[in-house]
Amino acid sequence: MYQKLTPKQKALTINLDPTIYGTFAEIGAGQETVRHFFRAGGASGTIAKAMSAYDKDFSDAIYGKEVKNRYVTQNRLRKMLRYEVALIEERISRENSPNRKFFSYANTVTTINFDKTVKGHGWVGIRFQVKENEDYNEIVIHVKFKENDATLQQETLGNLGVNLIFGAFTYFDNPRRLIESLYDDVATDNLEIDMIDFSGPAFAYVDNRLMSLQLVKNNMTDAVIFNSQGNNMLPADVLYKKNIFAVRGSFRPVTRVNIDMLKNGMDMFLKDAICTQEETEVLIEITISNLRADGDIDERDFLDRVDVLGKLGYTVIISNFSEYYRLIDYFSHYTNGDIGVAMGVNNMLMVFDEKYYKDLSGGILEAFGKFFRNGMRVYLYPYKDPETHELLNSENLKVAESLKELYKYFKLNNRIVDIKNYNPEFLEIYSREILRKISCNISGWEKQLPEGVAEMIKERGMFGYKEELSLKQFS
Repeated sequence: MYQKLTPKQKALTINLDPTIYGTFAEIGAGQETVRHFFRAGGASGTIAKAMSAYDKDFSDAIYGKEVKNRYVTQNRLRKMLRYEVALIEERISRENSPNRKFFSYANTVTTINFDKTVKGHGWVGIRFQVKENEDYNEIVIHVKFKENDATLQQETLGNLGVNLIFGAFTYFDNPRRLIESLYDDVATDNLEIDMIDFSGPAFAYVDNRLMSLQLVKNNMTDAVIFNSQGNNMLPADVLYKKNIFAVRGSFRPVTRVNIDMLKNGMDMFLKDAICTQEETEVLIEITISNLRADGDIDERDFLDRVDVLGKLGYTVIISNFSEYYRLIDYFSHYTNGDIGVAMGVNNMLMVFDEKYYKDLSGGILEAFGKFFRNGMRVYLYPYKDPETHELLNSENLKVAESLKELYKYFKLNNRIVDIKNYNPEFLEIYSREILRKISCNISGWEKQLPEGVAEMIKERGMFGYKEELSLKQFS
């Protein structure tokens, strides 16, 4: 465990380092970060400039206009960071300031509104050098405020800014610790960080997907999203006003069953929602509890799963939503569009198991009120019992006696519908059996995976795969 310093101690430590020198540009919530450095003492050797370009016209004159006049954006923040660093480089001679590491800190935020209907959010970042002659690094984060008072939100933002600046210069070689330090003197109940991005030479080895995983793992946010290229995405940018179709699974590895379920369920969803694929966001969800199924999270295994899904072109969401209703509730915060979920029979039985809702005051009824909201539909993929060979679907699914009428209600109102156009040959594909064959080097599993996936597993040695030794190697 590292020793936690107060914001004042952190600011003073930075101020007393003669090699650190930079600017502060804060828009939307006052000069909350830089005031810590002014108050700590010794700021004259650290702070080149502090500014707030509150007026939009004045801000545009400095940083340029934004598309659709949106100022609380990642693009705006990065413009601010790069403009301010360029200004330092232009105005401060390296010859007269040897050994100095320049930086620019910026934020563009909006705090809670007067009616308290919008909590507030913003972008916070730093562009900095680790060594005098080295290229710049950037850390950019998106925050969502949870407090119901603008003054408290401003104080939280100030503490976060100090933590980010101190962490950048102190923990740049340990991004995990840097992420943890962002919450020093900041409660997770007061602030959510739902996106983080590291770039630059100091972070050349950093996989931002793993950094996103840390946010969920440390309860800093409920979910993170990254696209098929592995880039971290802001959930609001991905989900806002979209129709959403999601599939949950372990995907260890992804099989033809998973793809069959997704594609056929998706076809039905598009017809039911009367929408196009361009109007719909398709998400593959993996829960933290799934990643922890075998104990601690294996980061290599996590990346293997995500890499395969990325190769297939899917956007991935990592969440801490053990229960399905929490996932739908999360989506509903971003969109009023249609939501559909494809799942197998076993997962449907878990949805109708009351033991998962004991912590809710309204029990299973409260959960279903959130789960089946706004016309949400479940697209059920059948299951073939490997022993009895019985085919289970929504027609013969057996839920608890006390829930039969509730199940019938959702079934009769087409909130639970069967995926009809499935491939019967895929019903005897079981991911655990495939995983056993891969780890034991038993052939025959390749054809049960989507095209190209088996080759990727073999090339990278995923999921315990070991290339079979030929007799020639021993001759």
